[in-house]
Amino acid sequence: MILPVNSVAELGLLIRATRRAHRLRLDDVAGSANLGAVFVGDVERGKETVQLGRVLRLLEELGIQVALDVPPAAMEELEKLRAKGVRPPSRRRRSSPAEGE
Repeated sequence: MILPVNSVAELGLLIRATRRAHRLRLDDVAGSANLGAVFVGDVERGKETVQLGRVLRLLEELGIQVALDVPPAAMEELEKLRAKGVRPPSRRRRSSPAEGE
């Protein structure tokens, strides 16, 4: 079933409902997804600042697929970006006090 998700809280409820429907304990799902139980609890309670990559790992562990409804106008630009490839994120150098002297 495809459900629209419009908030982090709604996503958390969906994750909790899926976990409970599978009769899984929170700490068991966390362990099998290589995540902490506190993190999974935060996601289920709708914490807004959780890391997306870890949420995607949790969704995969529960068998929840993510699909985005992209506006048609964005597809041409997406194809250009895919052809160009994704650059790895740049690392910012932190200057130590000795370097600035």
